[in-house]
Amino acid sequence: MLLSDILMLMLCGSISGFLAGLLGIGGGMILVPFMILVFNHLGFSQEVIVHMAIATGMCTILFTTSSAIWAHHKHGSIDWKLVAALSPGMVFGGLVGGSELFEALKTSWLSLFFAVFIVYTSIQMLLNKKPKSGRELPGTLGLFSFGTFAGALASLVGAGGAFITVPFMLWCNVKPHTAMATSSGLGLPIAAAATLGYMYGSWGNPNLPAGSMGFVYLPAVACIVVVSIFTAPFGAKLARKLDVAQLKRVFGVMLFFLAAFMFNESRKAFGF
Repeated sequence: MLLSDILMLMLCGSISGFLAGLLGIGGGMILVPFMILVFNHLGFSQEVIVHMAIATGMCTILFTTSSAIWAHHKHGSIDWKLVAALSPGMVFGGLVGGSELFEALKTSWLSLFFAVFIVYTSIQMLLNKKPKSGRELPGTLGLFSFGTFAGALASLVGAGGAFITVPFMLWCNVKPHTAMATSSGLGLPIAAAATLGYMYGSWGNPNLPAGSMGFVYLPAVACIVVVSIFTAPFGAKLARKLDVAQLKRVFGVMLFFLAAFMFNESRKAFGF
């Protein structure tokens, strides 16, 4: 990689780490469009660029989320019982989605799916709806079912799952700061499961460049992680001081621009 590629990835890593600590997101949705630009610049095969960007972004969540988890845990913000209840389903869904569904999707459809997902996430953040009073979390079967759905969906878009777990927890009247901190704890098992799925499902793909472990491009992971693990604690610290609702709205607007980029990538992949 050229110095410009390395610097872009490090800048994205610092931002994704900060957002991981602040909003409980893994940062994958921020990284993917920029990694597509870098991978295009490096001349990677168009057949695997989007898959590699999503898988590589998910792999970085393993490290970024670990840093955010420790920062939140020190302040007792994570509901570990809820993490334990949701994790089995999320791991199962992440493994199936990452290994079976992910590679089966063509680049054009994967780009379109990712763009639609970003739009949905941005709308959720902009609306910031309040739940009905009295609503509670479902039982064991309900949590496993939701976890499986969330894990499979997150593995397809390379996100840590906060885009769906946070709204779900808020809908069930979990306190906002607890929901965001707990989503960091959930990001680790889903990132691990999905990353293993990506590697297993794409092992031996002839279109992959040197330095790849399946769809995961290790040099990019290193560039991102080396800075994200340091910025995540700063985000977690600010999350306890700032108006998160306002920050979510700003982030939601930014996601619309990223969605426009991914819609354009989908258009080119479809040949329009």
